[in-house]
Amino acid sequence: MSPKNVESPHRNQPVITRGQALETASGAVILLHGRGGSAKDILGLADEIQLPQLAYLAPEAAGHTWYPCSFLVPLEQNEPWLTSALNLVGTILEGLERDGFPHNKVALMGFSQGACLATEFVARNPKTYAGLIALTGGLIGPEGTIFRYSGDLANTPCFLGSGDPDPYVPWERVKESATQLSKLGGNVTLKRYPGKPHTITSDEITDVKKILSPLDGQRA
Repeated sequence: MSPKNVESPHRNQPVITRGQALETASGAVILLHGRGGSAKDILGLADEIQLPQLAYLAPEAAGHTWYPCSFLVPLEQNEPWLTSALNLVGTILEGLERDGFPHNKVALMGFSQGACLATEFVARNPKTYAGLIALTGGLIGPEGTIFRYSGDLANTPCFLGSGDPDPYVPWERVKESATQLSKLGGNVTLKRYPGKPHTITSDEITDVKKILSPLDGQRA
């Protein structure tokens, strides 16, 4: 990978939008793609979710990856990519707030590496979000990490679903992540799919729609 900005590889990366325009949307969803994926790929979920009043925003990772190594290596091995990715998510949220979307009108959703990024961001920045949806992902750090987060998710709905076994995401880490989000006050749903391939299933989309449906109304 050869980012233009070595200190912050994801700074000024494009954010692609789909769905309702922000001026008329009743809520927003930040979609985070997986390693090797793209913003265009993950935006395809908008067609499956079918909630027409929502705006979808998908940033494109530099080099199509949010951080270079596994999410289970020591954190420093994924720097400065990880911090840059977390900062980009924060910048998008700040922009949405300026556009009239407080955190409780915004959901964060990701798949695989994007699910890890979304989960880590929410744990580090606990607020009342419209939802956290982590499809095959979990908190970032090596095996044996003692996670220390503080703050209050104030009953934010959180969905964590993953196959078991999964070639990249150990089920134990998904369970650990669910426990930490619960400790932060999240309303957590955890689903294990025996033998599920490393992909997104229709069953997961059903749960996604349950979380996002309350956003799909008239803008106040």
